[in-house]
Amino acid sequence: MIRTDRRLLVAPMAIFGVGGVVLLLVFLLYDGSGPVHENLLPELIGFCIEGFFLVGLLTLIQESRERVRRQELWQSLRGSLRGILSNLDIAMLPPNAEPTPTARLERDTSMVPRFMREMQSVQIELPSMLALKRESIEALSLMRDLVPVAAQLSAGHMRWWIAIVDSMRQISTTRSREEFEQHTYRLLENIQEFDRLGY
Repeated sequence: MIRTDRRLLVAPMAIFGVGGVVLLLVFLLYDGSGPVHENLLPELIGFCIEGFFLVGLLTLIQESRERVRRQELWQSLRGSLRGILSNLDIAMLPPNAEPTPTARLERDTSMVPRFMREMQSVQIELPSMLALKRESIEALSLMRDLVPVAAQLSAGHMRWWIAIVDSMRQISTTRSREEFEQHTYRLLENIQEFDRLGY
């Protein structure tokens, strides 16, 4: 639908542009006189130029609005992961260190690779594992409800969001440390792939 709308704006822009160039060539190359050459052609050329820039401006406005809309959708999806990422951040926090601000967890895509690296060397303690499991259980229904939102971005976004939901479901039912660490790492991999798509 978005591509069709864009074509509807680009086609008139091309018509105005080509029409303006043709009329300008006729005006410059055809050495004539009379009301058509002196009055009508310059007005038509001006009309084509105005139409070209007007349609171009509308195209830019539409693309700008679409970009803002996609960014808002992406941020709403990313924001819904705040709880799970915040729990992971606390689980791997060094002694006396401050937790990462939630705004950074929501927007900074470099946090997920950092968590993946830390999982290679840090063993998550049992209370943190239970907190992550509880967060996965509580957030699961919301994550499922957001699948149509991810689909508005692209099929790829939807596919990785479904993978994120599935990883959270597996975390919520895990019964051993090995399974927990495996599914948590898979969750981070899926979030990383989602982030790579951008908006």
